Amino acid sequence: MADRSKRAWTRPHDWAEVVLGVVAVLTPLWADTDTATMWTMIVLGALIALDGLLSLSMPGLVYGEGVQVILGALLFIAPWVMTYTALDVAAWSSWIIGALTAIAGLAALPVANAVHRGGMTTAH
Repeated sequence: MADRSKRAWTRPHDWAEVVLGVVAVLTPLWADTDTATMWTMIVLGALIALDGLLSLSMPGLVYGEGVQVILGALLFIAPWVMTYTALDVAAWSSWIIGALTAIAGLAALPVANAVHRGGMTTAH
């Protein structure tokens, strides 16, 4: 199981980040948004998905997991900063997706560190 974390395209944390990013990008399709809200979700969601793909393709790239935590935090605070807390579905989507992205990034950090150092890990 630990060997799997060294292979590209196999880490579940990174796949979760890709899925979360795609959901954020698509949220304006079913949520009421204004222009700023829509673009905030699209840009941050795309960055989350792209960074997840980068982490999937390069498992030992530790900074990618840190970037995920930052992007998750940015998406989480976006409803307040971009003033869309009144848009319930968009705001809750940002809060939930942002929190889950940060959690996935934090959970993947020890795995990425171990791969980067060439060590094995059993954390999954």
